[in-house]
Amino acid sequence: MAGKSPQTSWIWNDGKFVAWEDAKLHVMSHVVHYGTSIFEGIRCYATPDGPAIFRLDAHMRRFHDSAQIYRMPLPYDQAALSAACGALVRRNEIDECYIRPIALRGVGTYGLDPTHSPVQTFIICWPWGTYLGDGALEAGVDVCVSSWQRAHPNTFPALAKAGGNYINAALIKMEAVADGYAEAIVLNSSGTVSEGSGQNLFLVREGVLITPAVDGSQLPGITRDSVLTIASDLGIPVREQAVPREALYIADELFFCGTAAEVTPIRSVDRITIGKGSAGPISLAMQKRFLDIVHGRTDDRHGWLTPVARGAKAAVG
Repeated sequence: MAGKSPQTSWIWNDGKFVAWEDAKLHVMSHVVHYGTSIFEGIRCYATPDGPAIFRLDAHMRRFHDSAQIYRMPLPYDQAALSAACGALVRRNEIDECYIRPIALRGVGTYGLDPTHSPVQTFIICWPWGTYLGDGALEAGVDVCVSSWQRAHPNTFPALAKAGGNYINAALIKMEAVADGYAEAIVLNSSGTVSEGSGQNLFLVREGVLITPAVDGSQLPGITRDSVLTIASDLGIPVREQAVPREALYIADELFFCGTAAEVTPIRSVDRITIGKGSAGPISLAMQKRFLDIVHGRTDDRHGWLTPVARGAKAAVG
């Protein structure tokens, strides 16, 4: 997304709202030197009944799980942080946005051990459109298989959504863009498919929806879980299994899914056309059902939407 990055007026910081430009860190914060942060990416969608946050409870559970893995005690429980997300959306008077809770280690010790560096918690929201570019949801994207790979299990904890983990993702994304692709698919240390730089991956072969099994190299996404549930609702058979690289090239359909990417079809891999080179019928069916749910156009039968009450005064503190 070229040009100036969008912003809003207010950020939530440890129980108070601060102006966007006043949410700052000291250069000696532990997170600056060592990447000691955990975060979430959540979308809030405009619906006929007002803004609604998608799968807020699941995101807050994963946020706390990440903190637990990284020995980062959070002073706020899941309910308090969920309420803060809603209050922030109201405070910024925005109907549709991306929400980023983040907890990080501030100024304390200067060495690797972060135990005595205090945990600071922020929640930010801003308007964010289609992650992989205009038209990506309709036409699909061209991707490559990255020369980088995901870390071996028991190196970085892949189940945690931690800032430091994403240095690997940044290398993957930069390489793909430099080579003329919208995104990349990454292999694990065994040479089978893991995920995208920041998305999970599904392929379709002879009517079966296939996704890489959780193997300690990828983040099991909340949107991934939603896709699995939607597939069950639609009667589409699913398999979670090891996926060899070459299976990508002979898939009938491929698509990414994630909070930012939503459900984005893939039309080619390494310049090999997938299917007919456009979004396939199962990809489009999954995408339509997903977008209908998040925008309130169909029944929220799984209770995934948390409404943000309109007009409620968002108190400071």
